[in-house]
Amino acid sequence: MNCPACKEALVVVEHAGIEVDYCTGCHGVWFDSGELELLLESMNIGQSGSTDNIIVLNEKKVSEKARHCPICNKNMKKVVIGTNHEVLIDACPQEHGLWFDGGELGQVVHQLIEKHATDSTKEARVISFLGNVFKVGI
Repeated sequence: MNCPACKEALVVVEHAGIEVDYCTGCHGVWFDSGELELLLESMNIGQSGSTDNIIVLNEKKVSEKARHCPICNKNMKKVVIGTNHEVLIDACPQEHGLWFDGGELGQVVHQLIEKHATDSTKEARVISFLGNVFKVGI
């Protein structure tokens, strides 16, 4: 599978039995449908159904170039997620998954930590995992 942003081959990264696809070139991350929710649940910062509504969000009109889904090759829609700070991500209209450009995943997870985490141990675990595996800053 190739990166929707820079076309390099994506590498599979596994954590807690969840496989996600990562681009070593641009540091983007591809989550197949349901994988983001599983990852967040495994880190105790999400709950069942917490990411279900991302796919159905209305498309935001922006000048950023359209990305193609690495599974079906259709143009993905640009959607804004986040509560405190908007983060523009790409969602496959066929519900194959979500694409986060480098740094976007960290921004979203940071917001979820602020919303759901009750102790600094959870935050440290998430920051360590994301920093080491996905090279994202939060």
